[in-house]
Amino acid sequence: MAKQGIQITNAPQPAGAYSQGIVANGFLYTAGFGPQDPATGEVPEGAAAQTRQVLKNISAVLAEHGLTLDDCVKTTVHLQDLADFAEFNAAYSESFTQPYPVRTTVGSQLANILVEIDVVAALPAA
Repeated sequence: MAKQGIQITNAPQPAGAYSQGIVANGFLYTAGFGPQDPATGEVPEGAAAQTRQVLKNISAVLAEHGLTLDDCVKTTVHLQDLADFAEFNAAYSESFTQPYPVRTTVGSQLANILVEIDVVAALPAA
């Protein structure tokens, strides 16, 4: 299996031994991204603002292969507090169109952030 790593400067840099994204077998897989602004490192306040920044970070990685959030087929969402679900979901819904990607949303112990998301996007058929 051939795989291609993605490493860009306009998304948060990995904090460990992982790629921002990998292209393999017709899909682009992203790492889990938090809401850090890649230029400043700042984290916005609130679940909605953090969700928007996370999706902006993911969009930057997708754009490296000419993809958008509408190419996503699967998302996995980690929320620090599941009580933030409605606020998160409203902001998330602004960025996707139907048919929405399948999604798993779980409560997680996150380090000083409220939202983390990873996606799987389908590449165009060659």
